[in-house]
Formats: sequence, structure tokens, C-alpha cells
Amino acid sequence: MATRLSDQVIRERRARLRAERLLEHARMELRAANDRLKAHAFNLSDQIIEQRAELQDMRSIAEELAGKNTQASQELQIAHSVADLADMRLREAIETIADGFAVFDNAQKLVLANQAYLSVFDGFAEVTQGIGYNRILEICAYEGLVDLQGAESGEWVQSMLARWGKPQITPLEMHFTNGISVRLMDRRVPNGDFVSLVRNITRSLRYQAELIAAQAQAETAAQAKSAFLANMSHEIRTPMNGVVGMAELLAETRLDNEQRIYAETIRNSGQALVTIINDILDFSKMDAGKMELHPEIFDLEKTIHEVLTLLAPAARGKLIELILDYDIFLPRQFHADPGRVRQVLTNLIGNAVKFTETGYVLVRALGVSKSAEHQLIHITVEDTGIGISPEDREHVFSEFQQVEDASNRRFEGSGLGLAISRRIVEMMGGNIWLESEPGVGSCFGCSLNLEIATEASHSFPPPLPSQLNQILLISDHLISRAILERHFQSARVRILTTTQSQPAIRLLAQHKVDLALIDQDLTSDDPMHIVRAIHENAPGCPMIMLCSAMGEHTEFSATGVPLHPLPKPLLWRDVALAICGIFTEAAPPGKESAPANQPQMRLAPHVRQLKVLYAEDNATNRLVFGKMLKGLDLELQYAVNGREAVEKFTSMQPDIIFMDVSMPEMDGREATRHIRAMPEGQAVPIIALTAHALSEETEKMLAAGMSEALTKPLRKSALIDAIQRHSPDMNPHHMARMKTGLSGPDASGSNA
Repeated sequence: MATRLSDQVIRERRARLRAERLLEHARMELRAANDRLKAHAFNLSDQIIEQRAELQDMRSIAEELAGKNTQASQELQIAHSVADLADMRLREAIETIADGFAVFDNAQKLVLANQAYLSVFDGFAEVTQGIGYNRILEICAYEGLVDLQGAESGEWVQSMLARWGKPQITPLEMHFTNGISVRLMDRRVPNGDFVSLVRNITRSLRYQAELIAAQAQAETAAQAKSAFLANMSHEIRTPMNGVVGMAELLAETRLDNEQRIYAETIRNSGQALVTIINDILDFSKMDAGKMELHPEIFDLEKTIHEVLTLLAPAARGKLIELILDYDIFLPRQFHADPGRVRQVLTNLIGNAVKFTETGYVLVRALGVSKSAEHQLIHITVEDTGIGISPEDREHVFSEFQQVEDASNRRFEGSGLGLAISRRIVEMMGGNIWLESEPGVGSCFGCSLNLEIATEASHSFPPPLPSQLNQILLISDHLISRAILERHFQSARVRILTTTQSQPAIRLLAQHKVDLALIDQDLTSDDPMHIVRAIHENAPGCPMIMLCSAMGEHTEFSATGVPLHPLPKPLLWRDVALAICGIFTEAAPPGKESAPANQPQMRLAPHVRQLKVLYAEDNATNRLVFGKMLKGLDLELQYAVNGREAVEKFTSMQPDIIFMDVSMPEMDGREATRHIRAMPEGQAVPIIALTAHALSEETEKMLAAGMSEALTKPLRKSALIDAIQRHSPDMNPHHMARMKTGLSGPDASGSNA
């Protein structure tokens, strides 16, 4: 029993121990579980803390995003407002455009159009946003809105659609039937849309039509003005031919001094009137833009000398010395319009002579620079006249302007000469200027860049004779003397100068002189006394008299003293030719002979009598013509109109025909064409005598078959010269003088 109790106690103890161990194990597990739970709780707490921090950050970000979203929304709203405002402004701006404006998308559907574009489609409700471009074209074509210019409606629509299909859409004019005209300017933009601008050109076309009508009216007025000027020129020149021609003939008769003054006054006044007419005609041509240049080869030095010779009588009446100083090294032959160059020189030199009472007029031609083909030349005209004040120099080259004050009110003129000269010089690519001092004189100058005529035959002065070593020059004009000294020194000829007879006699006693040159216009001694003194002290010394008045040479010839006259103004080649003629008894072969002392008034000898026919309806002109040819060995017949001229040509077979242009029944041009149509009339010279001075009139005469034209009023020397040129039996000297174009008194004037 006790054993069983002990065993039971032991079992209970063991059970209790097991239970305690189990309890301890459970406690340990519970503690471990609690530790894990505690660690998990700590982890959860950390996670919660982290999540709370993240949540706070997210809340901050959300709040920030919410602010930004609000700002973006506000900015977007503002942008929409600005865009709406810009769109509204764009639409308003498009609506204010007077021209039509439209935008089509890449499918050619209307996106936008202003009222100006849509106005032509009033009554067509379908023409609104979304309508196709092809439908708009169909409405225009089939509803009769557009003038199709004769094309079919469908054909026109297809051509307009094809126009938009081209890479480059060209502008197009279109006319609506309501009277509106437009210019379509379409453009394809990069995104494929089309922009169309429709400009209203109705007023522009109307204004253009008005301009065309005004231009036609102005041209008609200009033609009427030209016709009026031509007719007035003809009507004035016709009686002036009688006035000037008869005055010239009267001056050749036996007159006393008073009568000669009257005759020369009539002639000079007539020529002055002709000059004014020429200036007005030239100014009219320039004003109409019809002034033309006709370049040809000419001799510049000789041209200047010819102008000086033409003005010499006027200068001689005032005892003014005319001097030419042409650069020794300057070429002489150039290619330009000699008529216009001569006209400019005539105006400049003529003004210098007119406004100079005493002293000289000096013309200098200097080479400034030279290229392979051109020469820049300065031509100056210096005088000792009244001068021009600074305030008057500004308008001296203006039209119808003259320097008028108490000192020069007595001088005549149209006030056009210098204005015309300025325009001519500018047409030739040069410029013109003026330097002047009142009471001292003036210097007009012009620069011309002229083409050198390398192919021309150069007429250089011949070399002086080898036996000419030393000469004696007696002149008291310092400038003229200096120019001659320079030329002789360049020819290696020694020159002795003096102004009076006594020093000349002493020089002759001290030096061997081969030639003496004596100026006729000595102020301190009598040239006749000097001639006799030289002849007595050096009998074999040849003498040349430099004469301003060739008619006075007869007084020296009456003394029996051998004396060779040479006209002034001097041309160096004439001086050289005269010296060669003295030492060789003739000019060198191939050189031109020295100029005649007076105009040649007799014809070269012919094999038979020359037959001349003159067609002229004006009896006064026939009288003047006959008197001018009086005493010449020729047969002269008249015709009073062109028809009679043709009849007399057939019966008379003349050698030369002088043909007036304006005649009744048949004018000169038609008569010329009838004569040229005959086999025997193809070679006969037909010279026009006309009072029409316009160049286009001259061209019509030459086109009709006339050989050349002489402008009225006629000069006897020009008439004789024309007969010599065209005479069938003229000698080689006259043949060398053959020329074409205008001749006569206006050849060097404004209507060349």
C-alpha cells in the first residue's frame, strides 16, 4: 500500500514536474511569442511612423500640386482668353481689310473668309464655312457672276482648279459682271492650307485707263505743239530767207559806209531771229525727249576753229581778239556728234563775244586723262566781259533765264542757249560749269569724254621746213604770242618777239631771221610801218600778216611789198601750211591747202555749162536764189511746184536739182520720189531747200531720196559750196569736201 502510495506520489511528483516543465516551456514559448509580438509591434510602429511621414509628404506634394494645378488652370484660362482676343482681333482685322481674304484647309474647304470676300456671293446662302472651293467656282461660272472671257463654264472651273494644283500659283486678274475687277493672289502654306487674297483693282484699272487717255491726249498735244513749232519755223524762215538773202546780196553791192551799216544790221538781225527760232525748236525737242545724238568722226580742233571763224565778224566789230589754244599733244580726230559739239561751242563762244566789249575771248582745249579708247577733254571759254555775280550763277544754266541788270540789259537773247548746252553736254556724259567775277570776266567750261577715232585719217600739221631756224614775231597780245611761241619751240624753231618796229629793226640787225610774223592788230605801232621797215632792212625776209580783217590786205598789196596774209583766229595747221607754202611754193602733197581768205564765190571749171533746176513756189525765194547765183556759168530754170519740177526734169535733164519741200499740188518729197523712180533720175543730186529745221523733217527728206538738206535762210557761201560738192565735173579738192546731212547756216547751230 505504502508502495503504491509512494509510487503514486512519485507519479504525481513526476506529473507535477512534467507539468511544471510544460508550464515553463509554455511560459518560454509565450515569452518568445510576446517578444516576437513586441518586435512586430515595434516594427509596425516604425512602419506607421514612416507611413505617417510619407503621408505628410504626400499631403505636402498634393497641396503643392493642387496649387500648381490651380495656377495652370488659371494660366490656361488666361491663355484661352488671350487666344480668343487674338482670334477676335484677327477676325476684326480681316473684316477691316478692303480686299477679300479667305483661308481653305488642305481639303479645299472654306475655313475663314471676311465680308469683302463673301460680298460678291450675296444671295447664295451655301457660301459659308465648310463650302468647297470647287463649289465656289461653279457658282461664279454657272450663275454668271464672273466674265469668263469667252470660255465655257466647265472649262473655266477646271482651269481654276488646275491653277491651285500647280507648284507655284500665279496671280490672276478676274472681272465680275457687276463691274468689279479683282486680282487673285493665292498661296499654299506648309500645312497644306490655302490662303487667298482678292485685291480690288477696279479703281486702279480705271485710273490706269484715265492715265492712258491722258497720255494719249498729252501726246496729241505734244504732236500739235511740234507741228505748230514746225509750221511757225517754216512760216518765219520763209520770209527770213528773203530778208537775210537780200541783205547779204545788198552788202556785196557798192554801198557807202552808212548804207553798209544798214545792210549788215538787217542781215545780223535776221540771223539773230533765226538763232532764237533754233533755240526754241531745240528746247522743244529736249522737253519732249526727242533729242538724239548722231556720232561720226570729226576733227575737234577744226570744229572749234570753224565756230571761231563764224563768230569772227561780230568780234571784229568790237576789236575783240579771238584765240584758240589747242593742246599740242591732244588728238584731233574723235567719234562723237560734231553738230552738237559745234552747237555747244557756238553758244558758249557766242555768249562770250556778246557780253565782252573789249579784250579777248580765249578757247582752250586740254587733255586731262586718256584711256585706250577715250580721251577726257576740258574745253574752256574765257572772256574779259562783264562777268556774272555769285547770286546769278545759280540760274545761269536754267531755261529762259538771263543775267539782267543795268550793265547788260541791252544784250539780246532767248535765255535758252546755256540751258540747251547743259542738256547736250549731259547727254554726251559730260558736265558744264562756270567761274566768273563781275567786272573781270567769265570762264565757261565743259568736260567731254570722247572716243578717239583711231581709224580716222589724221590731218596733223606738216613739219616746218628744215631751212626755217629762226623767226621774228611782232605782236603785243601776250596770250596769242605765248601760244605761237609754244608751237614754234615744240618744232625746234627759235623765236624772237617784239611789239614795235624799232626793236624789230634792231633784232633784224643782230640776228638772221628766216621769217617774220606780224599781227595786224597792233596797238602801239602801225603794221604798215613795220612791214616797210622789215622790207627795207631785210629785203629777202618773207612776211606773214596775221589779219583779223582780210579785206584790209589790199592796202598792203598796193605797196608792192611781198606779204602773205593769214586770217585770224589762227589755226596752227594753217600757220604751218602757210609757212610750207612760202618755202616750197606749194603745200606738201597730201596735205590740205590753206584756207581761202574769203568764201569761194566761183565754180570750178566744167567741161560744159552746168544745168540747175530750182523748184520753189515762193517768188521772193526764187529771186534770192537767182541773185545768189548771178554771174556763175550755169543754166538756171525754175519750177513753181513739184509737178512742174518732174516735168522740167524730163525735158531739161539737169545736173543738180534744188527742191523746196512745201509746195502746192505736189510737195518736194513726192516730186523727189517720182524723179527717183525714173532710170535717169536715180543718180542726179537733189538738194532740199527747206524752212523746216526739225531733225525728223530732215530724216523724211533723206528717206524720200534727197541727197542733203540746206536750211533756210540760205547763205550764198553755203549754196555755192553745195553746187561745188554735187557738181558732176568737180575737181578732187571739192570731192574731198563731200559731206552729207545738214549744211548751210544752221549746220553749226542747233538743228544739225
